This record gives sequence, structure tokens and C-alpha cells, in this order.
Amino acid sequence: MIVIHATVPVDPDSREEAIEEARSVAEESRKEDGVIEYHAAVDAEDESLLRFFERYEDEAAFADHASSEHFGEFASKLPGMLDGEPELTRFEVTDASEVEL
Repeated sequence: MIVIHATVPVDPDSREEAIEEARSVAEESRKEDGVIEYHAAVDAEDESLLRFFERYEDEAAFADHASSEHFGEFASKLPGMLDGEPELTRFEVTDASEVEL
């Protein structure tokens, strides 16, 4: 499984547009084969940060997502909405289990 965590700082003047674009790319991405989970959220402590949490069945599913039309459109609009550099972390997971709280 491939897990992606991305932190995206957005310009406050572009915040609403960025949220709408994040909502759209998340919605379309969840329809893709091999996508286990895809969420976009506003950070609870800094509302100028968007956070993405993505899980893919495998490398092929991640590659398909990266080359999808909706992701390409999002990626082309993103630079104009940024207020800093996005941070992306990729995890390759061989085993995962739920944790009880």
C-alpha cells in the first residue's frame, strides 16, 4: 500500500478557491480504481494549511492517480494558490492494522 500525506500552505486570498479545488480533486480521486482513501482537510490549528491523506492499493494505482486528468488540472492551478512550498511524505506500507483508542 502507498500512503501519501501532503501539507499545502495556501495564500489566505486564495483559501476558498483552494478548498473548493481540494474538495473536487478528492471527490474525483475517490472514484479511481485502487484508491483506498483520499481526503482533503483544513488544518484545525492553521486554516491556511490544507492536508491531504491518500491511500492506494499499490504503485500502479498511485501512478494512475498522478496521471489522471483531474489531478493534472488541480496541479496546474495549485501554484497560483500557494503561500509556500507543499510538503509531501510518501510511505510504503506492508502491514497496517486498526488501533483501538
